[in-house]
Amino acid sequence: MSAGQDPVDAIIDQWAAVRPDLDTRAMEVFGRIYRLSRLMGDRMEKAYQPYGISRGEFDVLATLRRAGEPYTLSPRQLSATLMLTTGGMTGRLDKLEKAGLLRRSPDPHDRRGLKVTLTEKGLDVIDRAVGAGLAVQQAALSRLDGEQAGQLAGLLRELLAGTQDAPH
Repeated sequence: MSAGQDPVDAIIDQWAAVRPDLDTRAMEVFGRIYRLSRLMGDRMEKAYQPYGISRGEFDVLATLRRAGEPYTLSPRQLSATLMLTTGGMTGRLDKLEKAGLLRRSPDPHDRRGLKVTLTEKGLDVIDRAVGAGLAVQQAALSRLDGEQAGQLAGLLRELLAGTQDAPH
């Protein structure tokens, strides 16, 4: 690799040598998105570790926090927001409840339903963890100026919208 090139460039150069007929722009974009996702996922996991939570558990606590006071949602609402099966959600809720970060209680409006609520300890943990996670993300973005970061966010928004609308 020459200066200024990354591993994706090396892959693209290899494809160009054996299949010069291929348009590899998509591979350049998605290869980098995939690598960024893996790298940042690992960094986020480390950022949340001091708070005793994983990325998946962070997502549950953050979803409750973003719901606003009284920081309560049904397990079904949480599952839908996080795109998790009810079984996957139950495991996360069990662990977080055992740690004292949330509590489950009967839904007063639906005798078959439950409500999930952040505890004070959960509120404290998520508020500190979200700050730690944002610091990691901001450090990664520090190579870009504000305008570049805004452009990137806009381009990724467009790409995501187009990908969600397109047939599989």
